[in-house]
Amino acid sequence: MISIHDLSVQVGDKLILKAVDFSLPSNGFMAVLGPNGGGKSTLIRCILKLQEYSGSIELDSEHSSRIGYVPQIKTLDRSFPARADELVATALKRKWPWSMNSECKEIVDDALDKVGAGHLGHQQIRNLSGGELQRVYLARAVIGNPKLLILDEPSAGVDQAGAADLLEIVENYRRSAGAMVIMITHDWEVAFHHATHVLVLKTHQVAFGKADEALTEKAIREAFGHVGHSHGVLSGGHPDG
Repeated sequence: MISIHDLSVQVGDKLILKAVDFSLPSNGFMAVLGPNGGGKSTLIRCILKLQEYSGSIELDSEHSSRIGYVPQIKTLDRSFPARADELVATALKRKWPWSMNSECKEIVDDALDKVGAGHLGHQQIRNLSGGELQRVYLARAVIGNPKLLILDEPSAGVDQAGAADLLEIVENYRRSAGAMVIMITHDWEVAFHHATHVLVLKTHQVAFGKADEALTEKAIREAFGHVGHSHGVLSGGHPDG
């Protein structure tokens, strides 16, 4: 499990996160919601040990040593002449794989198959759609069978059908691997209907708990300043209804 206590981040005079405090079980699926600039990505950077912070973050040894991560912003230039399987292999080699032996290729192909992207291995990344590229990055994240999978806006740049497919893949992986998932999302319906836990951030921790406990009208108003399209979610229906 992951346990975070009194987590705060300050950069210069700016307070980025304040007093975040929650625990998530080892097989939990936590959706993180909040306005832009609310500290969601900073929280992820803290868990990944990429950001200095005060307070504590405790992960059991199995989770801390096996973390998969799908970033929102992809730094690889799409015009770079590279294949999808080469991108996945960077998770194994920690550098660009100018060559792959049969063992490496087998592991890479297995990771691509896990996310329904086995047919994309030899495709040039510049030819992939947004959804296909996300699958490749997801394959890269799960190649080591991580027990903690962190996704930052995985549906960004992906159409509705592709986003639903990605969510199903993530859910299947969580169940089959017994993994914990932490996902930043702006999709309130995903948070309400799929996550076991929801964290709402607006620099400070607005709410945490099961979806119906955290996604209250009060919490949403505090975080976003309005309820807007969440009426359907709060009543158990479609968020746009």
